[in-house]
Amino acid sequence: MTILRCFAGKWKPGSYLKMIRSKPDEDEYWNSSKFRAFTFDDEDDEFSSLKESKRAVNSIPLLDDDEDEDEVEKVSWSGEPVGSISWSIKETASSTQSVVRDQASFPKIETTPSLTKQGSGYSLSSLFKGRSKTGSFPSFSESLSEVSTRSFAPELRKPKSEYKDYVSDWTPEETVRRMRRGKVYSLESFRSLKDKLLLLDEAVSALDGNVITAVLIYLKKSLSKEILSRELMSRETALRHYIHYLKEVGEQKLLLDLLKSLGRTEEMALLQYRDHLNIKDEVRRKDFLKNCISLPFAPDDATHVQDHYTLLERQIIIEVNDKHMESKGQTDIFKKYPRKASILNMPIITTLYYSCFYHYGESEGTYSSPANIRQTFKISEKQYFLTALGARAKLKAWLDVDSLFTTKNWLGYTKKRSPIGFHRVVDILQKNNAPVKVLQDYLYLVEDTELRIGLAQKHKCHDIIIDTYKDLKDRQQLIVYRGKVERGSPEDKKIEALLNSTQIRWKN
Repeated sequence: MTILRCFAGKWKPGSYLKMIRSKPDEDEYWNSSKFRAFTFDDEDDEFSSLKESKRAVNSIPLLDDDEDEDEVEKVSWSGEPVGSISWSIKETASSTQSVVRDQASFPKIETTPSLTKQGSGYSLSSLFKGRSKTGSFPSFSESLSEVSTRSFAPELRKPKSEYKDYVSDWTPEETVRRMRRGKVYSLESFRSLKDKLLLLDEAVSALDGNVITAVLIYLKKSLSKEILSRELMSRETALRHYIHYLKEVGEQKLLLDLLKSLGRTEEMALLQYRDHLNIKDEVRRKDFLKNCISLPFAPDDATHVQDHYTLLERQIIIEVNDKHMESKGQTDIFKKYPRKASILNMPIITTLYYSCFYHYGESEGTYSSPANIRQTFKISEKQYFLTALGARAKLKAWLDVDSLFTTKNWLGYTKKRSPIGFHRVVDILQKNNAPVKVLQDYLYLVEDTELRIGLAQKHKCHDIIIDTYKDLKDRQQLIVYRGKVERGSPEDKKIEALLNSTQIRWKN
């Protein structure tokens, strides 16, 4: 806009000289423009406009402090004084219209909240006159920084290709593909039941457990549990993932309702039975197991739950009694071998071992009797023999060990028999440091000759080896073995006596 200078009052020569000195600044002002061609740069249009205004203001020379401001008045082509309220309003309206025209082809994207104009230290006229409301003359850089901190430019629209990741109207196939690739996705656009089931079927077809679980979580939030259960009945893969998810997150009630609606009562009963693991108090756990007996278990599982309840009930009785006897100190077994742990919640075989260790020989009518435990829980003969043998051998009760294998026939003759094989008996006895005499008694009962000789050599039972070679009439093997024993030992003398015997018919 063309600006005329009019002078009022007296003429001062200094004013003319100052006009001559500011000629280059005026040329720069007339040759500049606050309008420029449109570009796709991210530069703020309003900020650029403000920079143009800075140049325009700087091109206007400021009056010295000793000059009278009323002597010079600036007017526009319309005759209105520059800096007046009416002129400032028109200038602001003109600038705003140009900015609106520049932004007309691009939608405005709101990125920041609008700021109020309160707190500004500048009026419309003082901005161009270079004077603040307080009367001082701030530098334009201060004015620029003040405005820049309070002015925010709208962002220009990005190319459509960059908005591809934020579109939410994808098909089920596209959504599942994006989920598998870890890209941005949205499931909220699938509103109808049909669309949700198509999305679930597509996730199952992709064979990706993470995607299936993510879709199921969305369906759980957006569908009622009755509808979801009904639809999962025909989708076995999705149902397995959903059940596993509910187990992992611990939604017990919802899982039980789901299994009940699906008619899977046995699985529901087992799930309820597992809750006993979370009960620490033994009496409360026993009562809980008692209630579980009435649940619809499979036949084998029902037997197991019944045995579990009976075992815990018996363990509580044994624990209370043994703890009392141990505290009184009236039982030798508890004095010599103090209990190291409680028997509560121990497995059935551990309970049997405990009973054979501390209560062996008790009458069958007591709860702690090994025979009573064996009969109540239907423990097999082999398992019972292994457990009892280990417990009595640990105590070095060799007579009790012998009584385990001694039986009588109908004629009254005694005989040793074992349901586990005497070679295993020998190994168990040797691990419990049984004497050689005890080992030899059971080595004689090993039927396989080679196995018997091997065990005898392993446990250094020389008499077993010598007698076995004698029974085999194997003179050569006896001579070879004589070289392995100590000269002059009882074993060496026994071998010499056998070799000199004329009553043995050697085969070699």
